[in-house]
Amino acid sequence: MFGAFSYALVSVLLVSAVSLIGLATLGFRIERLKKVILLLVSFAAGALLGDVFLHLIPELVEDGFLLSYSFIILGGIGFSFVVEKFIHWRHCHLPTTREHTHPVATMNLVGDGVHNFIDGIIIGASYLVSVPAGIATTLAVFLHEIPQEIGDFGVLLHAGYTRKKALLMNFLLALTSFLGAFLVFALGSIEGFVPFLVAFAIGNFIYIAGSDLIPELHKEVGLKSAFYQLLSLAIGVLVMASLLLLE
Repeated sequence: MFGAFSYALVSVLLVSAVSLIGLATLGFRIERLKKVILLLVSFAAGALLGDVFLHLIPELVEDGFLLSYSFIILGGIGFSFVVEKFIHWRHCHLPTTREHTHPVATMNLVGDGVHNFIDGIIIGASYLVSVPAGIATTLAVFLHEIPQEIGDFGVLLHAGYTRKKALLMNFLLALTSFLGAFLVFALGSIEGFVPFLVAFAIGNFIYIAGSDLIPELHKEVGLKSAFYQLLSLAIGVLVMASLLLLE
């Protein structure tokens, strides 16, 4: 378990470092940034779905399917819905403009902290299943975090934070993912706990991809745009498929 724990900590650190990506967006014009982000969003959606259907579900049912898994997956979807509703957690992936404003910064920070904590749980649980599953999940979370952290950075700047303070707050909240990973490994010896977390992660990923990421893609219409979005989504799935070679 120590090896899996080490892998999980390194993965969580890499994902946390994405919180500093706001620095890379400062030289972009808003319109160009929107187009780049939408391609990242579609790529991340493909990666999340690919991880779910090519890695997590096969690992979950390797020893047989239990009906309880379906209820836990549904519970994961319902949990994400409740968090989004009552904590105003909003995975918005477009930068702030006068036409596209965001919720209050404090509420955004609270939601971001909860989200990162759950990311740590998901990454830790995946490594308890297997190292290849952990790597695939880390990559999926990493790709999803890129557009989200850009959006969070824009929220804080819009709320009046300085660039330095916005980056610092994003990074500090990203570290809550370590708490999630520590919790998983502290409880990992409990029988039946790991399949529960994997099923819960599946529900979260399905919700994020289907309710947060894909709807963002519909905000830009046009045949050319749809083609590139579909292509990016397919590439995200193919990247997850290529990681099957590690197993």
